[in-house]
Amino acid sequence: MPEKDIEVSLDERRKEAESPRPKYAEVAFRGFLEATPPDTYVNVIDLKLSSPNNQNSRYYETPDIVLFCENVMCNGQRIFRCSGGSLSALGASWRREFLTYTCRNCNSRLVHFAIAFYVNKSEGAPTFLKLGQVPAFGDRTPARLITLIGPDREIFLQGRRAENRGLGIGAFAYYRRVVENQKNRIIWEIARVAKLLGSKPETEELFAAAVAETQFAKSVEMVKDVIPQALLISGRNPLTLLHSALSKGLHNPEMTDEHCLRLAQSIRIILAELAERASEALKNDRDIQNAVSVLMAVPNVPRLTTTRSERTEMPGLGAQTVDEELTPKEESAPTSATIRDLDPAQS
Repeated sequence: MPEKDIEVSLDERRKEAESPRPKYAEVAFRGFLEATPPDTYVNVIDLKLSSPNNQNSRYYETPDIVLFCENVMCNGQRIFRCSGGSLSALGASWRREFLTYTCRNCNSRLVHFAIAFYVNKSEGAPTFLKLGQVPAFGDRTPARLITLIGPDREIFLQGRRAENRGLGIGAFAYYRRVVENQKNRIIWEIARVAKLLGSKPETEELFAAAVAETQFAKSVEMVKDVIPQALLISGRNPLTLLHSALSKGLHNPEMTDEHCLRLAQSIRIILAELAERASEALKNDRDIQNAVSVLMAVPNVPRLTTTRSERTEMPGLGAQTVDEELTPKEESAPTSATIRDLDPAQS
């Protein structure tokens, strides 16, 4: 290579190295750990220095964060504290560190972060990149949704990972596969709810025909008017909503990665809401049936009856005969002697 070309190449590299870094979104360090997906560059604006051991050892503070803890003791949002790893503030180059956070409530749930960061005070806020996270980043997938999609659990979770990384086309393709594969399972779940809510035999036949139909669009058309009110989402048929999201193929020019990501998120939310509503409807019916069963099992209260032979002691009255079923004793017709006693003129 000619010497002139080498000099030009070196000049280009020098300019590239000296050019200002791209402007990334600015977040707090806590927000970076809690809400930033992997493979996303951000500028962290609130790093604080600390010197735990001596002045020659400087680190950035690792504040408490709030994450979902799946431990049976917690099963909800809990505070996590940094229990392992550190972020050294020495040097002005890219560094890679691991941080481990532990739930402060149960002290057993761990979350691990792999982080890369670059600090140069002359260039403003440090740049951070989340390389990975275990358990995987993202909102917890509801157990009811996993039950609804059944055999395609792993395909759905692949779509969830793609969505978390901002890979719209990949997430959309995975979710579409799940809905198409589990079309019959979803329709049967809706049919179960309809039956519990008192659907007619003709409605049950429509659901059966929709399951037998191989085309998703025709299945949706068959049952669009018999979806139970309890399963409507904002007054809309969930099957129609899913079909509208899946109607366009990936080859369509409108299906950019950004657009696919929005559609993928919408598909996941509708599936989760449908699973939640169906489960609640079935649970409410079970609760009602259990309540009825409990009340039906209560023995009948015996009728208060007594016989003539039964006698009871009443204070101050001695032994009294109690007539059967506490009915008043019938009075006998008055005799002639009784009349004479009552009427002096007859005596």
